[in-house]
Amino acid sequence: MAIPVMMPKQGQSVESCIISQWFKKKGDSVKAGDPLFSYETDKASFEEEAKTDGILLEIFYGEGDEVHVLHYVAVIGQIGESIEEFRPAGNVTSVIEASVATPPEAIAAATDAILASNAPVPSPSSAIVTTDVKIRVSPRARAIAEKQGVDLATIKGTGPNGRIIARDVCPSPTLLQGEGASIPHMQIEIPKSVTEYSNAEYEVKKLSNIRKLIAKAMYESLQNSAQLTHHLSADVRKLLALREEVKKAQKADPSYPNITLNDMICRAVICALEKFPEANSQFLGDSIKIFRKVHLGLAVDTPRGLMVPVLKNACELSLKGLSNNLRVLADSCRKGNIDPDLLQSAAGSFTVSNLGAYGVEMFTPIINLPQVAILGVNTIVQRPADIGGGIMAFVPYIGLSLTYDHRAIDGGPATLFLKEIKMQIENFQD
Repeated sequence: MAIPVMMPKQGQSVESCIISQWFKKKGDSVKAGDPLFSYETDKASFEEEAKTDGILLEIFYGEGDEVHVLHYVAVIGQIGESIEEFRPAGNVTSVIEASVATPPEAIAAATDAILASNAPVPSPSSAIVTTDVKIRVSPRARAIAEKQGVDLATIKGTGPNGRIIARDVCPSPTLLQGEGASIPHMQIEIPKSVTEYSNAEYEVKKLSNIRKLIAKAMYESLQNSAQLTHHLSADVRKLLALREEVKKAQKADPSYPNITLNDMICRAVICALEKFPEANSQFLGDSIKIFRKVHLGLAVDTPRGLMVPVLKNACELSLKGLSNNLRVLADSCRKGNIDPDLLQSAAGSFTVSNLGAYGVEMFTPIINLPQVAILGVNTIVQRPADIGGGIMAFVPYIGLSLTYDHRAIDGGPATLFLKEIKMQIENFQD
Protein backbone atom coordinates (compact mmCIF):
# COMPACT_ATOMS: atom_id res chain seq x y z
CA MET A 1 0.00 0.00 0.00
CA ALA A 2 1.05 3.61 -0.57
CA ILE A 3 2.92 5.27 2.32
CA PRO A 4 2.71 9.04 2.90
CA VAL A 5 5.83 11.10 3.60
CA MET A 6 5.25 13.48 6.49
CA MET A 7 6.99 16.75 7.35
CA PRO A 8 8.85 15.83 10.57
CA LYS A 9 8.38 17.74 13.80
CA GLN A 10 11.75 19.09 14.92
CA GLY A 11 11.55 20.29 18.50
CA GLN A 12 8.63 21.56 20.54
CA SER A 13 8.76 25.13 19.24
CA VAL A 14 8.73 24.36 15.50
CA GLU A 15 5.35 24.91 13.83
CA SER A 16 6.30 24.69 10.17
CA CYS A 17 9.30 24.03 7.93
CA ILE A 18 10.41 25.24 4.52
CA ILE A 19 11.30 22.70 1.83
CA SER A 20 14.67 23.82 0.50
CA GLN A 21 15.47 21.08 -2.04
CA TRP A 22 14.05 17.86 -3.45
CA PHE A 23 16.66 15.16 -4.14
CA LYS A 24 14.12 12.96 -5.95
CA LYS A 25 11.43 13.77 -8.48
CA LYS A 26 8.02 12.32 -9.13
CA GLY A 27 8.31 8.86 -10.65
CA ASP A 28 11.79 8.12 -9.26
CA SER A 29 12.51 4.81 -7.59
CA VAL A 30 13.60 5.18 -3.95
CA LYS A 31 14.95 2.86 -1.31
CA ALA A 32 14.65 3.12 2.46
CA GLY A 33 17.39 5.47 3.67
CA ASP A 34 17.62 7.48 0.43
CA PRO A 35 17.55 11.27 1.02
CA LEU A 36 14.21 12.60 -0.24
CA PHE A 37 14.36 16.32 0.49
CA SER A 38 16.00 18.92 2.70
CA TYR A 39 14.03 21.37 4.81
CA GLU A 40 14.69 24.29 7.12
CA THR A 41 13.29 25.39 10.45
CA ASP A 42 13.98 28.84 11.84
CA LYS A 43 17.14 27.37 13.41
CA ALA A 44 18.74 24.78 11.14
CA SER A 45 18.55 22.63 8.02
CA PHE A 46 17.77 18.91 7.92
CA GLU A 47 17.33 16.07 5.46
CA GLU A 48 14.44 13.63 5.41
CA GLU A 49 15.08 10.06 4.29
CA ALA A 50 12.69 7.57 2.72
CA LYS A 51 11.23 5.15 5.25
CA THR A 52 10.34 2.49 2.67
CA ASP A 53 11.18 1.21 -0.82
CA GLY A 54 8.99 2.14 -3.77
CA ILE A 55 8.18 4.78 -6.35
CA LEU A 56 7.79 8.46 -5.49
CA LEU A 57 4.19 8.62 -6.70
CA GLU A 58 3.48 12.27 -5.93
CA ILE A 59 5.05 15.42 -4.46
CA PHE A 60 2.54 17.83 -2.91
CA TYR A 61 4.85 20.78 -2.17
CA GLY A 62 7.72 22.31 -4.08
CA GLU A 63 11.01 23.90 -3.13
CA GLY A 64 10.49 27.07 -1.13
CA ASP A 65 7.04 26.04 0.14
CA GLU A 66 6.31 26.28 3.85
CA VAL A 67 4.62 23.19 5.25
CA HIS A 68 3.14 22.65 8.69
CA VAL A 69 4.78 19.88 10.67
CA LEU A 70 3.11 16.45 10.53
CA HIS A 71 1.45 17.29 7.19
CA TYR A 72 1.93 15.04 4.16
CA VAL A 73 4.43 16.28 1.56
CA ALA A 74 4.65 13.26 -0.75
CA VAL A 75 3.64 9.62 -1.23
CA ILE A 76 5.75 6.51 -1.84
CA GLY A 77 4.19 3.34 -3.18
CA GLN A 78 3.79 1.21 -6.30
CA ILE A 79 2.52 2.35 -9.69
CA GLY A 80 -1.27 2.27 -9.81
CA GLU A 81 -1.84 2.76 -6.07
CA SER A 82 -4.16 5.57 -5.02
CA ILE A 83 -2.72 8.67 -3.39
CA GLU A 84 -5.90 10.75 -3.12
CA GLU A 85 -6.49 9.96 0.55
CA PHE A 86 -3.20 11.70 1.37
CA ARG A 87 -3.52 14.71 -0.92
CA PRO A 88 -3.86 18.04 0.92
CA ALA A 89 -6.95 20.06 0.10
CA GLY A 90 -6.02 22.05 -2.96
CA ASN A 91 -7.83 25.24 -1.94
CA VAL A 92 -6.74 25.46 1.71
CA THR A 93 -4.19 28.15 1.04
CA SER A 94 -6.50 30.19 -1.15
CA VAL A 95 -9.16 30.19 1.57
CA ILE A 96 -6.84 31.12 4.42
CA GLU A 97 -5.05 33.77 2.38
CA ALA A 98 -8.24 35.15 0.83
CA SER A 99 -8.07 38.82 -0.16
CA VAL A 100 -10.31 41.51 1.25
CA ALA A 101 -12.36 41.42 -1.97
CA THR A 102 -13.75 38.01 -0.97
CA PRO A 103 -16.99 38.29 1.03
CA PRO A 104 -16.62 36.97 4.61
CA GLU A 105 -19.58 34.66 4.06
CA ALA A 106 -17.79 33.00 1.11
CA ILE A 107 -14.61 32.54 3.15
CA ALA A 108 -16.53 30.95 6.01
CA ALA A 109 -18.43 28.62 3.67
CA ALA A 110 -15.27 27.48 1.90
CA THR A 111 -13.48 26.92 5.20
CA ASP A 112 -16.38 24.85 6.54
CA ALA A 113 -16.30 22.71 3.39
CA ILE A 114 -12.61 21.98 3.86
CA LEU A 115 -13.04 21.13 7.53
CA ALA A 116 -15.88 18.77 6.65
CA SER A 117 -13.57 16.90 4.28
CA ASN A 118 -11.20 16.03 7.19
CA ALA A 119 -8.25 17.22 5.09
CA PRO A 120 -5.17 18.53 6.88
CA VAL A 121 -5.74 22.26 7.28
CA PRO A 122 -3.16 24.77 8.46
CA SER A 123 -4.12 26.86 11.47
CA PRO A 124 -6.43 29.71 10.42
CA SER A 125 -4.21 32.02 12.45
CA SER A 126 -1.50 31.60 9.81
CA ALA A 127 -3.02 34.65 8.12
CA ILE A 128 -4.97 37.68 9.30
CA VAL A 129 -7.33 39.53 6.95
CA THR A 130 -7.88 43.18 7.71
CA THR A 131 -10.10 45.71 6.05
CA ASP A 132 -7.31 47.20 3.97
CA VAL A 133 -4.41 44.77 3.78
CA LYS A 134 -3.74 41.05 3.96
CA ILE A 135 -1.17 40.09 6.60
CA ARG A 136 0.43 36.63 6.62
CA VAL A 137 1.63 35.72 10.11
CA SER A 138 2.55 32.51 11.93
CA PRO A 139 0.49 31.50 14.99
CA ARG A 140 3.46 31.98 17.30
CA ALA A 141 4.25 35.44 15.90
CA ARG A 142 0.62 36.45 16.33
CA ALA A 143 0.60 35.31 19.98
CA ILE A 144 3.80 37.25 20.73
CA ALA A 145 2.45 40.35 18.97
CA GLU A 146 -0.70 40.26 21.09
CA LYS A 147 1.33 39.78 24.29
CA GLN A 148 3.79 42.59 23.49
CA GLY A 149 1.20 44.93 22.02
CA VAL A 150 2.90 45.08 18.62
CA ASP A 151 0.95 46.30 15.57
CA LEU A 152 1.46 43.63 12.90
CA ALA A 153 0.65 46.12 10.16
CA THR A 154 3.94 47.93 10.90
CA ILE A 155 6.11 44.83 10.55
CA LYS A 156 7.85 43.59 7.42
CA GLY A 157 7.80 39.80 7.33
CA THR A 158 10.98 37.88 6.50
CA GLY A 159 9.37 34.45 6.23
CA PRO A 160 8.29 32.72 3.01
CA ASN A 161 6.27 35.01 0.73
CA GLY A 162 6.64 37.83 3.25
CA ARG A 163 5.10 35.90 6.11
CA ILE A 164 5.65 37.43 9.55
CA ILE A 165 7.43 34.98 11.85
CA ALA A 166 8.19 35.12 15.58
CA ARG A 167 11.59 36.76 15.23
CA ASP A 168 10.11 39.58 13.12
CA VAL A 169 7.80 40.50 15.98
CA CYS A 170 10.29 40.12 18.83
CA PRO A 171 14.04 40.01 18.07
CA SER A 172 15.01 39.16 21.66
CA PRO A 173 15.66 35.40 22.14
CA THR A 174 14.77 35.88 25.83
CA LEU A 175 11.33 37.25 25.11
CA LEU A 176 10.68 34.44 22.64
CA GLN A 177 11.16 32.13 25.62
CA GLY A 178 8.56 34.08 27.55
CA GLU A 179 11.02 35.66 29.98
CA GLY A 180 12.42 39.10 30.69
CA ALA A 181 11.21 42.65 30.33
CA SER A 182 9.93 44.21 27.14
CA ILE A 183 12.33 46.08 24.92
CA PRO A 184 11.52 48.56 22.17
CA HIS A 185 10.54 46.83 18.96
CA MET A 186 13.33 46.86 16.41
CA GLN A 187 13.08 45.96 12.76
CA ILE A 188 16.05 45.39 10.49
CA GLU A 189 16.05 45.62 6.75
CA ILE A 190 16.80 42.38 4.90
CA PRO A 191 17.08 42.74 1.11
CA LYS A 192 14.27 41.18 -0.86
CA SER A 193 15.05 37.99 -2.68
CA VAL A 194 16.56 38.56 -6.10
CA THR A 195 16.79 36.28 -9.07
CA GLU A 196 20.24 34.76 -9.34
CA TYR A 197 22.13 36.12 -12.29
CA SER A 198 25.68 36.79 -13.29
CA ASN A 199 27.75 38.65 -15.84
CA ALA A 200 31.42 39.19 -16.50
CA GLU A 201 31.81 41.43 -13.44
CA TYR A 202 29.85 39.81 -10.65
CA GLU A 203 27.26 37.27 -9.56
CA VAL A 204 24.25 37.82 -7.32
CA LYS A 205 22.92 34.94 -5.23
CA LYS A 206 19.93 34.72 -2.96
CA LEU A 207 20.68 34.31 0.72
CA SER A 208 19.62 31.01 2.18
CA ASN A 209 17.06 31.06 4.97
CA ILE A 210 19.75 29.95 7.43
CA ARG A 211 22.10 32.75 6.32
CA LYS A 212 19.35 35.32 6.84
CA LEU A 213 18.68 34.02 10.33
CA ILE A 214 22.36 34.09 11.25
CA ALA A 215 22.72 37.63 9.93
CA LYS A 216 19.68 38.79 11.85
CA ALA A 217 20.80 37.16 15.10
CA MET A 218 24.28 38.70 14.90
CA TYR A 219 22.86 42.15 14.17
CA GLU A 220 20.40 41.91 17.04
CA SER A 221 23.12 40.77 19.42
CA LEU A 222 25.25 43.83 18.73
CA GLN A 223 22.29 46.22 18.77
CA ASN A 224 20.73 44.93 22.00
CA SER A 225 23.72 44.53 24.32
CA ALA A 226 26.81 46.35 25.58
CA GLN A 227 29.59 44.08 24.34
CA LEU A 228 33.23 44.38 25.31
CA THR A 229 36.11 41.98 24.62
CA HIS A 230 39.20 41.22 26.74
CA HIS A 231 42.18 39.27 25.37
CA LEU A 232 44.60 37.06 27.28
CA SER A 233 47.01 34.22 26.47
CA ALA A 234 47.59 30.93 28.28
CA ASP A 235 50.60 28.60 28.33
CA VAL A 236 49.43 25.33 26.73
CA ARG A 237 52.50 23.15 27.27
CA LYS A 238 50.52 20.97 29.66
CA LEU A 239 47.62 20.55 27.24
CA LEU A 240 49.94 19.73 24.35
CA ALA A 241 51.69 17.08 26.47
CA LEU A 242 48.32 15.53 27.32
CA ARG A 243 47.34 15.61 23.66
CA GLU A 244 50.48 13.61 22.80
CA GLU A 245 49.49 11.05 25.45
CA VAL A 246 46.06 10.76 23.81
CA LYS A 247 47.66 10.11 20.41
CA LYS A 248 49.88 7.37 21.88
CA ALA A 249 46.90 5.79 23.62
CA GLN A 250 44.96 5.77 20.34
CA LYS A 251 47.81 4.01 18.56
CA ALA A 252 47.78 1.31 21.21
CA ASP A 253 43.98 1.18 21.35
CA PRO A 254 42.00 2.65 18.39
CA SER A 255 38.86 2.75 20.55
CA TYR A 256 40.46 5.26 22.93
CA PRO A 257 38.58 8.62 22.82
CA ASN A 258 40.11 11.24 20.55
CA ILE A 259 40.31 13.99 23.17
CA THR A 260 41.20 17.24 21.41
CA LEU A 261 42.69 20.51 22.64
CA ASN A 262 39.26 22.07 22.28
CA ASP A 263 37.77 19.42 24.57
CA MET A 264 40.40 20.26 27.19
CA ILE A 265 39.76 23.99 26.88
CA CYS A 266 36.01 23.43 27.23
CA ARG A 267 36.72 21.45 30.38
CA ALA A 268 38.85 24.32 31.72
CA VAL A 269 36.04 26.78 30.90
CA ILE A 270 33.52 24.66 32.79
CA CYS A 271 35.76 24.60 35.87
CA ALA A 272 36.17 28.38 35.67
CA LEU A 273 32.41 28.91 35.33
CA GLU A 274 31.83 26.91 38.49
CA LYS A 275 34.03 29.43 40.33
CA PHE A 276 32.48 32.46 38.58
CA PRO A 277 28.75 31.63 38.25
CA GLU A 278 27.87 35.21 37.27
CA ALA A 279 29.41 34.41 33.86
CA ASN A 280 27.24 31.30 33.62
CA SER A 281 24.06 33.28 33.20
CA GLN A 282 21.54 35.05 30.99
CA PHE A 283 20.60 38.73 31.06
CA LEU A 284 16.81 39.20 31.16
CA GLY A 285 16.51 42.97 31.03
CA ASP A 286 15.66 43.69 34.66
CA SER A 287 17.14 40.50 36.15
CA ILE A 288 19.87 37.92 35.66
CA LYS A 289 19.31 34.18 35.54
CA ILE A 290 22.33 32.45 37.10
CA PHE A 291 22.53 28.73 36.30
CA ARG A 292 23.55 26.10 38.81
CA LYS A 293 24.65 23.79 36.01
CA VAL A 294 26.79 24.57 32.97
CA HIS A 295 24.87 24.23 29.70
CA LEU A 296 27.73 24.68 27.26
CA GLY A 297 27.19 25.97 23.73
CA LEU A 298 29.79 25.12 21.08
CA ALA A 299 29.96 27.05 17.80
CA VAL A 300 30.07 24.58 14.88
CA ASP A 301 30.80 25.52 11.28
CA THR A 302 28.64 23.47 8.89
CA PRO A 303 27.93 23.56 5.14
CA ARG A 304 24.54 25.08 6.04
CA GLY A 305 26.03 27.84 8.18
CA LEU A 306 27.02 28.46 11.78
CA MET A 307 25.20 26.43 14.42
CA VAL A 308 25.60 26.55 18.20
CA PRO A 309 24.31 23.32 19.78
CA VAL A 310 24.10 23.18 23.57
CA LEU A 311 25.46 20.35 25.72
CA LYS A 312 23.19 20.22 28.75
CA ASN A 313 24.76 19.62 32.18
CA ALA A 314 28.27 19.60 30.72
CA CYS A 315 29.67 20.10 34.22
CA GLU A 316 28.62 16.58 35.20
CA LEU A 317 30.78 14.86 32.56
CA SER A 318 34.32 13.55 32.75
CA LEU A 319 36.83 14.74 30.17
CA LYS A 320 36.20 11.62 28.08
CA GLY A 321 32.44 12.03 28.40
CA LEU A 322 32.67 15.70 27.50
CA SER A 323 34.76 14.88 24.43
CA ASN A 324 32.35 12.20 23.22
CA ASN A 325 29.25 14.34 23.72
CA LEU A 326 30.69 17.42 22.04
CA ARG A 327 31.69 15.30 19.04
CA VAL A 328 28.19 13.81 18.77
CA LEU A 329 26.63 17.29 18.85
CA ALA A 330 28.99 18.63 16.18
CA ASP A 331 28.40 15.59 13.94
CA SER A 332 24.63 15.96 14.32
CA CYS A 333 24.87 19.59 13.20
CA ARG A 334 26.90 18.70 10.12
CA LYS A 335 24.56 15.83 9.22
CA GLY A 336 21.50 18.00 9.73
CA ASN A 337 19.77 15.90 12.37
CA ILE A 338 20.40 18.01 15.48
CA ASP A 339 17.46 18.59 17.82
CA PRO A 340 16.35 22.21 17.16
CA ASP A 341 15.63 22.68 20.86
CA LEU A 342 19.38 22.33 21.47
CA LEU A 343 20.02 25.19 19.04
CA GLN A 344 17.93 27.67 21.01
CA SER A 345 20.25 30.36 22.36
CA ALA A 346 18.25 30.42 25.58
CA ALA A 347 19.06 26.71 26.09
CA GLY A 348 22.71 27.54 26.86
CA SER A 349 24.41 29.35 29.72
CA PHE A 350 27.80 30.00 28.04
CA THR A 351 29.33 29.50 24.59
CA VAL A 352 32.80 28.63 23.25
CA SER A 353 33.85 29.49 19.69
CA ASN A 354 37.19 28.08 18.51
CA LEU A 355 38.91 29.50 15.42
CA GLY A 356 42.35 28.23 16.33
CA ALA A 357 42.36 25.62 13.58
CA TYR A 358 42.06 28.44 11.01
CA GLY A 359 45.17 30.19 12.31
CA VAL A 360 43.27 33.17 13.74
CA GLU A 361 45.42 34.94 16.32
CA MET A 362 42.74 37.26 17.73
CA PHE A 363 39.05 37.94 17.12
CA THR A 364 35.97 39.40 18.77
CA PRO A 365 33.25 36.77 19.19
CA ILE A 366 29.62 37.95 19.30
CA ILE A 367 27.51 36.97 22.30
CA ASN A 368 24.76 34.42 21.78
CA LEU A 369 22.00 36.38 23.54
CA PRO A 370 20.53 36.14 26.13
CA GLN A 371 23.78 34.60 27.42
CA VAL A 372 26.08 37.18 29.00
CA ALA A 373 29.43 35.99 27.65
CA ILE A 374 31.26 33.94 25.02
CA LEU A 375 34.86 32.75 24.82
CA GLY A 376 36.79 32.93 21.57
CA VAL A 377 39.70 30.47 21.30
CA ASN A 378 42.56 31.47 19.00
CA THR A 379 45.52 29.68 17.45
CA ILE A 380 48.70 28.71 19.32
CA VAL A 381 51.66 31.08 18.90
CA GLN A 382 55.23 30.52 20.07
CA ARG A 383 56.36 33.40 22.28
CA PRO A 384 59.56 34.07 24.28
CA ALA A 385 59.06 33.59 28.03
CA ASP A 386 61.05 33.07 31.21
CA ILE A 387 60.82 29.36 32.04
CA GLY A 388 62.72 29.74 35.32
CA GLY A 389 66.27 30.06 36.44
CA GLY A 390 66.77 33.07 34.23
CA ILE A 391 66.32 30.93 31.13
CA MET A 392 64.36 32.34 28.19
CA ALA A 393 62.68 30.03 25.71
CA PHE A 394 59.88 29.98 23.17
CA VAL A 395 56.67 28.81 24.84
CA PRO A 396 53.37 27.88 23.09
CA TYR A 397 50.58 30.30 24.06
CA ILE A 398 46.96 30.09 23.05
CA GLY A 399 44.92 33.27 22.67
CA LEU A 400 41.69 33.67 24.63
CA SER A 401 39.13 36.35 23.72
CA LEU A 402 36.28 36.88 26.19
CA THR A 403 33.34 38.99 25.01
CA TYR A 404 30.88 39.87 27.78
CA ASP A 405 27.76 41.96 28.18
CA HIS A 406 28.72 44.97 30.28
CA ARG A 407 25.11 45.34 31.37
CA ALA A 408 25.47 42.09 33.33
CA ILE A 409 29.17 41.91 34.22
CA ASP A 410 31.67 44.61 35.12
CA GLY A 411 35.18 44.70 33.73
CA GLY A 412 36.84 43.57 36.97
CA PRO A 413 34.88 40.33 37.44
CA ALA A 414 35.13 39.61 33.70
CA THR A 415 38.92 39.94 33.84
CA LEU A 416 39.14 37.69 36.90
CA PHE A 417 36.99 35.10 35.12
CA LEU A 418 39.21 35.17 32.04
CA LYS A 419 42.28 34.87 34.26
CA GLU A 420 40.69 31.83 35.94
CA ILE A 421 40.27 30.18 32.52
CA LYS A 422 43.96 30.83 31.90
CA MET A 423 44.86 29.27 35.28
CA GLN A 424 42.67 26.23 34.60
CA ILE A 425 44.44 25.68 31.26
CA GLU A 426 47.93 26.10 32.65
CA ASN A 427 47.22 23.83 35.63
CA PHE A 428 44.96 21.42 33.76
CA GLN A 429 43.83 18.29 35.56
CA ASP A 430 42.01 15.44 33.85
